Amino acid sequence: MIASIPSPSTGVLEIGPLSLRAYGLCIALGALLAIRLASSRQDRRGGPKGLVESIAWWAVPAGLVGARLYHVATDWNRGDPSYAEDPLRIVRIWEGGLGIWGGVALGTAVGCLVAARKGARPLRLMDVAAPAIPLAQAVGRVGNWFNQELFGRPTDLPWGLRIDPENRPAAFAASDTFHPTFLYEALWLLAIVAILLAVERRRRLRPGQLFALYVALYTTGRWAIETLRIDAATQVAGFRVNELVAPAVGVGALVAFALLGRRDEAALTAPELEADAAARTAAAAAGTSSPTEGAEDADEVLVGARREIEGGRGGGSGSDAGAGGQAGDEVGADAGHQAGHEGGSDAGHESGAGAGHDVAPGAGPVAETRAGREGEGAREVEG
Repeated sequence: MIASIPSPSTGVLEIGPLSLRAYGLCIALGALLAIRLASSRQDRRGGPKGLVESIAWWAVPAGLVGARLYHVATDWNRGDPSYAEDPLRIVRIWEGGLGIWGGVALGTAVGCLVAARKGARPLRLMDVAAPAIPLAQAVGRVGNWFNQELFGRPTDLPWGLRIDPENRPAAFAASDTFHPTFLYEALWLLAIVAILLAVERRRRLRPGQLFALYVALYTTGRWAIETLRIDAATQVAGFRVNELVAPAVGVGALVAFALLGRRDEAALTAPELEADAAARTAAAAAGTSSPTEGAEDADEVLVGARREIEGGRGGGSGSDAGAGGQAGDEVGADAGHQAGHEGGSDAGHESGAGAGHDVAPGAGPVAETRAGREGEGAREVEG
């Protein structure tokens, strides 16, 4: 074997008198990175500060409990001793043994419950967490490397993983290197993070669809990787249990994606969601005296932000539209002001309200709103 990936000689990191399990450290680091990513995404979309962190205090432990329970339930009679023979093994989580299906299920359920109690929208927060969860999974998978577990069939590929004899399955005791399936999964999870971030910036999705897409993508890769693994696992009809669970969950995710796409709620890209948040922030910072006035200011900021987004997609057309909007504003205001003095209130109102439309048809919603306000001003002066 010319090249291979070595395995760590131990899964314990000694720091002075402390003995830290690398498996647990990887899980903790993954959780922290996921919380940081989800929190920054939520902040850009508006909402109370610290919302993600407050939900994570409940969702992360629930996810760990769910992951452990799933693993124990599906491997109850496996191991030497088995969980049935030594129930205390259930709490020795540092030895490995977490099932992602139970972790995502219970963690998401508890997170949604806490979010609802705090007045947040669970589906939106699930989308916020969608890229963060696979990031946590990818980092956590490194812990399997330290434990020399979850590898695949023997291979002579340059990236084959070298496994110590005491950690090899009896049927493959003569093999030195194996497929690093945990590494394959970690790389696929990082690819999912990139895919989700790209999709939400380019496609209009309804609440919950991004999370459903994450589940569908993960289960696709997990099924393929599962077919390479040789570690002992519960089997059903000759298949590893996760070979059956992965496609079943994946199909459910695709159905959910389709059903969520039929909801009445508006579908928005990530930049548009951030523009909404910017508009609300601007309206609050303006300190408007009435709800109507605040709504109008927020609408103008939102329209402007969305026009900038569309302008960025369409190249130079955004700047032309902006110039047209400014010209329409100025001409409409001047025409309305002059007509208000020369022709009386009716002419002033008609000219002021119509100039923004007739003189500069590309002025856009903001110019039309301002022109209409000039006409309103002419009526008030005459009255």
